[in-house]
Amino acid sequence: MERIGNLFFKTRNFLFPVFYAILFLPFPRISENYIATFIIGLAITTFGQLVRMVTIGLVYIVRGGKNRRIYADGLVTDGIFSHSRNPMYVGNVLMIAGMSILSNSIFALVIMVPLFVFIYQTIIIAEENYLRTKFGHSYDEYCKKVNRWLPNLQGIVKTFKDNGFDVQKVLMNEYNTAFLWMFGSILLFAYNYYWNRFSEISIEGSTYFIVVLTILIVAYFVLRSYKKRKTKRLKLKV
Repeated sequence: MERIGNLFFKTRNFLFPVFYAILFLPFPRISENYIATFIIGLAITTFGQLVRMVTIGLVYIVRGGKNRRIYADGLVTDGIFSHSRNPMYVGNVLMIAGMSILSNSIFALVIMVPLFVFIYQTIIIAEENYLRTKFGHSYDEYCKKVNRWLPNLQGIVKTFKDNGFDVQKVLMNEYNTAFLWMFGSILLFAYNYYWNRFSEISIEGSTYFIVVLTILIVAYFVLRSYKKRKTKRLKLKV
């Protein structure tokens, strides 16, 4: 499992384009009431995004590793990591489940969601072996207190009081993820609600989608430009 986890850790960024492509394939639908399905899926996806934002805004761990390998400078147990050992992965799974539901694809919900849970489980096992080797007893004690997946919300209010929420850090680190799922959600809505029923497409309806997508794209590039300027200023200071 550790070897499989290390392999998925190296290639995990390539899995999401495949996942998004599968959402647009014409598999059997979850429900004929697409509006209700979309709202439920959007709510779950948004909740997953909020989990990621809270994790980043309080105490953020860079999960990129080094040279596409698992790496950590120190053992972080503060913020949301004092309630769940893998809050970012919890957020990711919620978002994958939500996107699968709002895509109205039974295949995505029944096959892709369990597949990604398995992928993240193997990555977690690989990360745990690395952290246990590097931090030893300290990490074992941390594991005894904090769940691997399911967050323990006891003391969550104190966590927010003890750790200031950094909005700028969230914007700098999460704008790309937010843009991708929002952009994908809009396209999936259009695909399921309009593009599958060409006779019902109206100029007015198409205009709304174009306006929303344009606003989203402009916001993305504004934040991207802001991050580049911010990073450049930090490098100059160093």
